[in-house]
Amino acid sequence: MNMETLQPYLLPAGVAAYLLFRHFRLGAIRQKLPLLAAAGAVIVDVRSPAEFAGGSRPGSVNIPLETLAKRASQLDKTKPVVLCCASGARSGVAAGILKGLGFRQVTNAGPWQNTL
Repeated sequence: MNMETLQPYLLPAGVAAYLLFRHFRLGAIRQKLPLLAAAGAVIVDVRSPAEFAGGSRPGSVNIPLETLAKRASQLDKTKPVVLCCASGARSGVAAGILKGLGFRQVTNAGPWQNTL
């Protein structure tokens, strides 16, 4: 088989591999949430206030990504922080911000529905 024969299948295979990876990663995070909650984790939703008002995990805190660096002092660095948003992209950025500020127990849960 040559590369020209395989080329039409590469993109669909890559997308399928990514979706499988994401499915299993988010499933592992779901299983980890009860342990994090028992350790006193705070769930931070980094979506906009309007998005948060449209639906969120009960008990979660809304700190929009744009304000996270300034408001990080409101969070306890000694407790786990679970981040969520609409898709996992903003919470991934938020995880980098918090880690850069010295937070050690940071988990990107992806979509907020994954925290339910």
